Amino acid sequence: MHRIRIFLLACFSLWLTACGYNTLQAQDEAVNAAWSEVLNQYQRRADLVPNLVNTVKGYAAHEQNVLVAVTNARAGVGSVKADASLLNDPAAFARFEQAQNQMSGALSHLLVVSENYPQLKADQNFRDLQAQLEGTENRITVARNRYIQAVQAYNTTVRSFPSNLTARFSGAVTKPNFSVGNEAQISTAPKVEFNTTAPAVGQ
Repeated sequence: MHRIRIFLLACFSLWLTACGYNTLQAQDEAVNAAWSEVLNQYQRRADLVPNLVNTVKGYAAHEQNVLVAVTNARAGVGSVKADASLLNDPAAFARFEQAQNQMSGALSHLLVVSENYPQLKADQNFRDLQAQLEGTENRITVARNRYIQAVQAYNTTVRSFPSNLTARFSGAVTKPNFSVGNEAQISTAPKVEFNTTAPAVGQ
């Protein structure tokens, strides 16, 4: 009787492997881990924004449109519930992606505008924040790419035979992914070429 149980367990394990169940579970965990890293890096960027805005405001307080745009973009990011539930809600995921894209655009504009203020560019705090932001943008790019790859592998398994039968039986569905169309543009970290000869505003 004991041997029969061992045999049945072995057969069951082989069946789980053959039907793709174990693969689905492993790939689902990989997607969740990659998504957690994406959220971690986006949060790191959001945490830099208040200090960056305050530093720029100290030298360019009248650039209200730019400063407000960055502040609003950060508020928009915060208004989207960023957790694992987004992976089961394509519409919410799209809102999250849109909010993050707006943040990327607003920050890029802020850094470009800062080029007009030599004193701001010379401020050590600003330079440190700008370096941290560029580093974070690079880490965001890496995290996004890892997530894209993890989701592609998972979605392929969900759609492929015979694992698609297992996916349907277990309730596994495809997960939303970042838009690939503008991925190259989004993944370019904002950079500022410091020009020490740039005239100050009003000169």
